[in-house]
Amino acid sequence: MQKTLLVFFSLFITVVSFAGKVSGLITDDQGNPLAYASVSIKGTTKGTTSNSAGRYSINLSPGKYTLICQHIGYGKSEKTITVGAGDETLDFKLSIQELTLQEVVVKRGEDPAYEIIRNAIKKRSYYNEQVDSFSVNVYIKGLMRSKGMPNRVFGKKVERDDSDGLDSAGQGILFLSESLTKVDYAKPGKLKLEVISSRESGGGYGLSFPFFINFYQNNVSVFDNNLNPRGFISPIADGALNYYRYKYEGSFVEDGVMINTIRVTPKRKNEPLFTGTIQISEDDWRIYSTDLFTTKDYSLEMLDTIRVTQLHSPVEKDIWKTKNQVAYIVFKQFGFHITGNFVNVYSDYDINPSFNKKHFGRVLMKYDTAFNKKDTVYWNMTRPVALENDEKQNFVFKDSVNQIWRDSLRSRRHIDSLRKNQKPVTVKGIFWSGQGRNFYGKRSTLSWHLNPLIPQVEYNTVEGVSVNVEQSFNYYRKGKYNYQLNWNTRYGFSNTHLNSYADLYIRPKTMGYRNRYLKLSGGKRLSQFNQDNPINPLTNAAYTLLDKKNYMKLYENWFGRVEYNNKLESGLRLNVHLTYEDRLPLQNTTDYSFFNKDAVLLPNHPYELAGLPFDRNQAVVAGASVIWQPGQRYIEYPWGKMPLSSDAPEFELQYAKGIKKVFGSDADFDKWKFSVTDKMNFKMGGEFKYKIGVGGFLNSNNVAIPDLQHFNGNQTFYNINYLNSFQLAPYYRYSNAEKFYAFGHAEHHFNGLLTNKIPLFNKLKWYLVGGANTFYVNSDNYYVEVFAGLENIFKLFRVDFVNAIQPGLGNKFGVRVGLGGLIGGKVSFK
Repeated sequence: MQKTLLVFFSLFITVVSFAGKVSGLITDDQGNPLAYASVSIKGTTKGTTSNSAGRYSINLSPGKYTLICQHIGYGKSEKTITVGAGDETLDFKLSIQELTLQEVVVKRGEDPAYEIIRNAIKKRSYYNEQVDSFSVNVYIKGLMRSKGMPNRVFGKKVERDDSDGLDSAGQGILFLSESLTKVDYAKPGKLKLEVISSRESGGGYGLSFPFFINFYQNNVSVFDNNLNPRGFISPIADGALNYYRYKYEGSFVEDGVMINTIRVTPKRKNEPLFTGTIQISEDDWRIYSTDLFTTKDYSLEMLDTIRVTQLHSPVEKDIWKTKNQVAYIVFKQFGFHITGNFVNVYSDYDINPSFNKKHFGRVLMKYDTAFNKKDTVYWNMTRPVALENDEKQNFVFKDSVNQIWRDSLRSRRHIDSLRKNQKPVTVKGIFWSGQGRNFYGKRSTLSWHLNPLIPQVEYNTVEGVSVNVEQSFNYYRKGKYNYQLNWNTRYGFSNTHLNSYADLYIRPKTMGYRNRYLKLSGGKRLSQFNQDNPINPLTNAAYTLLDKKNYMKLYENWFGRVEYNNKLESGLRLNVHLTYEDRLPLQNTTDYSFFNKDAVLLPNHPYELAGLPFDRNQAVVAGASVIWQPGQRYIEYPWGKMPLSSDAPEFELQYAKGIKKVFGSDADFDKWKFSVTDKMNFKMGGEFKYKIGVGGFLNSNNVAIPDLQHFNGNQTFYNINYLNSFQLAPYYRYSNAEKFYAFGHAEHHFNGLLTNKIPLFNKLKWYLVGGANTFYVNSDNYYVEVFAGLENIFKLFRVDFVNAIQPGLGNKFGVRVGLGGLIGGKVSFK
């Protein structure tokens, strides 16, 4: 065995030693370096790309080669070199491309660029669908630099430490990664990625998913539409002439092909459009290169600027593909100045791969078992974009810091250092900002955290002022599981009741994304009758103190609960639980308010359910829910699979059974609900979301108020849970134990459609939203509301104007404020 390994190692060293490296500097006529220029080997699809300093390198076996150097806006240069066992230097100096204004036929005084673009539009679909399948290797390099950062943001100090690699001014490399991914594609839309190697400075998985920015598509997706949910309109989209102006800047001939350079300018602001140049080849009308950018003036969100450069080249006769692509970003917000570039270099195209029938399964991305174990020799041989000096230093520094941290994690010196450097317990921490403490041991660590006391002070008409102590303990030790204990204690000064309960979570250490845990709970707690908690304590306190409207309805219960939650590799989410409650009715003990003192206080018992008494009772309830989304695919790591969401709807089935006579249980019912949730992105047409469902009681022999079917009403000025609430409905008016009901929520987010043409709104980037919410139980119990509103206000807020139709109450109009937009819309509440 040792002899075999020795022979293999010797052969490897021999191959490496006879592979020569060609490197050099690429500049313009003035000696300025040209960043991300392309260097390819003539007659092959192999090549490399210069870094931002204009330097390139490529490893070649001994032989004679012709190297072709290209850069957008510059003339192509070819040089021949003979490679031996040693390193060779070959510099390139490129001249600005001289464009010739050809004699063209001008139609009705129209710029000749329009005819070229019309021809490119006609060929767009053909080139987009030209190949049935292909395979390609993609080198991906991601780099983000800080040009400066503030000391504080919104009054909160920006925490930094010596391991971030930034200088005293907050300048330096924030993120650096490189990877090599093999991409397989076949119609219609089949995709498989294999991560061969990947690394991130300081440890991690790096950026391994190529960004395919396809200008042959009508709607161009940039970073998976996270920068604009509507996508961006391609300069050669079917309707592009309605959005862009074009100017013919000239042409040049390369390898016998005339290349036309077209200046692209948006006709108006506030549409998702690009500015820059696109080069189109004559006669066959394909894309030769792009240098396009967009800004906040053209519906770009979050970032200030994004620029995309691409160079296309032939991979087979009449088939051209992207050779390299660079996406540049600029972010200037809240005192941060961040720039970045994401480089994709495509090589070894295979246009006729032979995929077997089972090649494209449900695994979208698979990591090689040794993807993160490659050494420096491997990366020096593999990477097509040379690292700059500070990038090399960043890898060395952060990897060393990470290694030292791992090596010393359980050392006595490290533990003593952690103990010594802990922040002291302070009065401010206990009462306002929160307090924590860690207790380190060689084999285990116990961490404690206390939520700040003052923000946890509550007021309601049952307890009066209540003080809440919420603390958590996390126990980490060698073994398969971690343990977390959440302990909540509250005391009401008006009713003098003390409630205290705890939740113990037992979680496996691996595969945290599956949210697998066993939870054991018990104690005495305060609960809302509707367990979806339709109103939060702070809002209830405000309405009670300012307007003497106590919407929150509460009961106490001694309880014990066992719950198991898991997300299977198939993507199926499962939750099962068994709960015992000894339920105790509560009465109002105070009617204090700041204003409206003569108003009559509502009873703690839901006034809409006055005919249904709530006395002390016991209940044992078993429940289960299953959530499934068809078409899910996976990322396969060496240690397991992680499911990814799909474009299909999500189906959920819930079932709960009240089990009578067990532990004195009075409950006797069977309740079910089935729902479908989905969101559909129509790109330029906006995004549509809905949730519909049915449910009911198979058996309702004994159903207490907490076990009824409640529809989440809202009698406050704001709303935060749009697809699971009714914006103007009373909280308990429609609660029931009927055999059947149906409900539906739907809303359409226009995402700038229409409002981008209205003065002022197009500058504010406030977007229209509209929809409806409804449920039906019977002819005496139904509800319909329609709404229209504005969202993306300061990227966070949404305002709805709502009209509701309810039996017995007629029409009702109201205004609701909530979260919605690019940032606010990402916040979800269960």
